[in-house]
Amino acid sequence: MMNGRKLWRIPQQGKVRGVCAGIAEYLDIPVRLLRVIVVLSLFLGLFMFTIVAYFILGFVLDEKPVDAASERAPSARELLDELETTLQSDERKVREVERYVTSETFSVRSRFRQI
Repeated sequence: MMNGRKLWRIPQQGKVRGVCAGIAEYLDIPVRLLRVIVVLSLFLGLFMFTIVAYFILGFVLDEKPVDAASERAPSARELLDELETTLQSDERKVREVERYVTSETFSVRSRFRQI
């Protein structure tokens, strides 16, 4: 398991048994890129190795259960978007506090507390 993820094959997203789709999800890369790499390996002298490895993985890997899709780890982009939203919200809160502290209302209230 890499980063708490399991390597599956995903026939619903795949062309042949879903091996490339499963590996692409596991490595968090676009499935098209992986398919291009596989096709290039066929033509660059790794024909037998690629075919044998693909079919072995096709029969050895378990099919990804439908409910496992909801357990997907968030991508880096999703985490960064969530972080950005949180930081913007916190910045707004800090600005509101700063605005209040520098306001005349705060000055008057603090003077009354001192009396």
